[in-house]
Amino acid sequence: MAAREARAASLTPTALPTRVSRRAQTASAAETEAIGAEVAAMLSPGDVVLVQGELGSGKTTFVRGACRVLGVTATVTSPTFTIGQIYPGPVPVAHLDLYRLAGLESEEPGWLADYLRPDTVAFVEWPPPEPEQPVAGIDTIAAFGRIARRVRLRHDGGDRRVIEIE
Repeated sequence: MAAREARAASLTPTALPTRVSRRAQTASAAETEAIGAEVAAMLSPGDVVLVQGELGSGKTTFVRGACRVLGVTATVTSPTFTIGQIYPGPVPVAHLDLYRLAGLESEEPGWLADYLRPDTVAFVEWPPPEPEQPVAGIDTIAAFGRIARRVRLRHDGGDRRVIEIE
């Protein structure tokens, strides 16, 4: 437990992973799900993964693959209109879509506590930041859990996606 706490303490919002540790190109939903599964296999309860990309870039598909390896058997859909969902499993999985929120500054921070819990693995779909801008609201998210990974997806023509993992 002490090692986990030390690791979490080392990843303050200013110490987020900032370099790409893996870049992959996928050509199908199944391949995108497989990358999500690989990332999920390295996660622990309390971890948060920021998933960024434009609309339709495969964020929910990535999360679906992660959910499967974490033991979720329910149908995984985008929580766009509900903001968040919690899927039961051996480790509950929280899936939030903050894409349409203007920012977290005007939101009550306590509402995130229902999703970003120490016993869950959380995936937070997040809009891509403007060039050269930090991710707004990252401090609010990091207050609830360790940001373990940052994943960016982008279209690469046809059914192809480029996935970068930090």
